[in-house]
Amino acid sequence: MPFEQIQFDCSEGIARVAFNLPDSLNSLTRQMLAEFDAVLDQCSRPDSGIRCLLVTGQGRAFSAGMNLADPGGPKLDLPDGGHVLEAAMSPILLRMRELDVPIVTALNGLVVGVSVGIALMGDIILAARSAYILQPFANVGLIPDGALTYLMPRLVGKARAFELAYFGDRLPAEKALEWGLINAVHDDDALQDAAEGLAQKLAQGPTRLYGMTRRAIWQGYDNNFNDQLWVERNMQRTATRTQDS
Repeated sequence: MPFEQIQFDCSEGIARVAFNLPDSLNSLTRQMLAEFDAVLDQCSRPDSGIRCLLVTGQGRAFSAGMNLADPGGPKLDLPDGGHVLEAAMSPILLRMRELDVPIVTALNGLVVGVSVGIALMGDIILAARSAYILQPFANVGLIPDGALTYLMPRLVGKARAFELAYFGDRLPAEKALEWGLINAVHDDDALQDAAEGLAQKLAQGPTRLYGMTRRAIWQGYDNNFNDQLWVERNMQRTATRTQDS
């Protein structure tokens, strides 16, 4: 499909996606999500040659969240405010979780609302020094979505998850790093080079083993201790029989 609201490039085993509506701070539209979903579909194909996915934004935002003015997007007065999540957002997050290639997210600026969920689906998350995370859901009569009620308590703990959800204060990149929410902070003009270098390193690594590691870690979010030992046993059996490159 033609890409109009994202930039997409694929070379050296890296699929590079940049949300590309900078005039609206890369607010997510149904079309943008459909284009991103098409990229995820390509990444999921074993014969695609893709070995790493890098996601960022153009301009001064990763994304300002869902575009509430989008004709195909959610309306705050709709009786079923969850429809757009079920139809467009949840499939994106599920696909990101199920990918068998590493995901790097590079947070080049503000990350707001549901787009925080996309950002946190990265295996490795880098941020510009000026970047910040914001969950303003309560201010517009919504609850956190984009898997944030699942991810945030697990990543930063219950107390901080409630604080972020209730008050909607900015979480600067340095504080997000301190809380263990992201992996590294870079000067704004160095972020993309750092992300590209990391993506290249991952693309040159053992992709199949990375994929098994992704599945094991994600399953560990939901499994009990005994079940996870069996996951490790079964995947290690596969790993020792795998010739990876």
